[in-house]
Amino acid sequence: MAASGDRGGPLAGCGHDSYRSPLASRYASPEMCFVFSERYKFRTWRQLWLWLAEAEQTLGLPITDEQIQEMKSNLDNIDFKMAAEEEKQLRHDVMAHVHTFGHCCPKAAGIIHLGATSCYVGDNTDLIILRNALDLLLPKLARVISRLADFAKERADLPTLGFTHFQPAQLTTVGKRCCLWIQDLCMDLQNLNRVRDDLRFRGVKGTTGTQASFLELFEGDHQKVEQLDKMVTEKAGFKRAFIITGQTYTRKVDIEVLSVLASLGASVHKICTDIRLLANLKEMEEPFEKQQIGSSAMAYKRNPMRSERCCSLARHLMTLIMDPLQTASVQWFERTLDDSANRRICLAEAFLTADTILNTLQNISEGLVVYPKVIERRIQQELPFMATENIIMAMVKAGGNRQDCHEKIRVLSQQAAAVVKQEGGDNDLIERIKADAYFSPIHSQLDQVLDPSSFTGRAPQQVSVRALLLCCSVPQVPFFTLLGYRT
Repeated sequence: MAASGDRGGPLAGCGHDSYRSPLASRYASPEMCFVFSERYKFRTWRQLWLWLAEAEQTLGLPITDEQIQEMKSNLDNIDFKMAAEEEKQLRHDVMAHVHTFGHCCPKAAGIIHLGATSCYVGDNTDLIILRNALDLLLPKLARVISRLADFAKERADLPTLGFTHFQPAQLTTVGKRCCLWIQDLCMDLQNLNRVRDDLRFRGVKGTTGTQASFLELFEGDHQKVEQLDKMVTEKAGFKRAFIITGQTYTRKVDIEVLSVLASLGASVHKICTDIRLLANLKEMEEPFEKQQIGSSAMAYKRNPMRSERCCSLARHLMTLIMDPLQTASVQWFERTLDDSANRRICLAEAFLTADTILNTLQNISEGLVVYPKVIERRIQQELPFMATENIIMAMVKAGGNRQDCHEKIRVLSQQAAAVVKQEGGDNDLIERIKADAYFSPIHSQLDQVLDPSSFTGRAPQQVSVRALLLCCSVPQVPFFTLLGYRT
């Protein structure tokens, strides 16, 4: 990524004696790493030069079929060593590759890059890479949503203690809680799809966006210049190009793209934090391999390392939005070069990071383990207090006085709370109620009153709506199409 004006040297050799980004060497998928590779970038430059030459030939410039064929035959014939030597001498990466391409295309050398500026290949390649990287992320996110939807449907009816402020609250279900995660991810899916469809090609605009060089080539024929721009845009697979540019496409595009990725990072961080907290409560765990070691010292530990990795990388992803924000704000007039080095780093890192957390989250979502007995025990510790209003209502229906019953419940609740907090014992409120003759009219009803499923409201029904329909109801997102293999 980044424009040619950045005169940084060629990529240093990688190995055990040189720093390598963990995103590429340890975390991200090979397909995402390839999209941001040197080979993919420079091959795309050559493709853009070919498209430009083809369009210029069609519109009447003296470019021969032999020159076009020579360029086509050498798109993948990249001499990286020669390009590095040329760049070291010229201090200009685009011209280094113009010369390298021309070396293996001697007949076409004179028309390569005809009328173009460095940003013709630099910025247009960046936009192609952004589009293709988004195309890699979309089905991965859709697949995570699908896995979580399966999990939510399976656990739709399993009552669990809700938490507000991480304090015990009204019951929900395991499936309903999962739907909170799904809903956030569906918003991310919609936003990713939107920003992908909103991408526009920079096109053929010349040095400062005025298309002056192409107007000169076509001897003042404005219509041919417009046709040239349109033809190359279509060859690149874009529906639209910017009408107005400086030397570069507006860097607000980078803000739009990284904003969506940062928002995805926030969603994943929240989901994986919930899983980490639930792992501490021993209610749910991420997958844990048979030979996996949780701690080098404490052999019994089952640390939620996948969720921790997602949170760690999601924080990095969220911070990257500051780079394009600041870059866009300091682009002087038609362009300045202090965007280049920054964009080489932040755009690639954002996508490699997003790719990593989606791959990891898919692994987590496919192997979530739930412990119903632990969940049930925690419910039993808190449900007696939550059920006190229901017990009062039942007593009133049986002929009791509401105020008298309230006072009885208050006293017994405080006694039970003292056992839990001061003695470390179990919540024995129900046993106290059963032992009190005052409540004898409803003793036979207590098991029914204390059925956890009666405290979950419409959570199971909400799961059936959310998990089954939510994914498909997101506007303009072909959810099952993105999955590729599901209909």
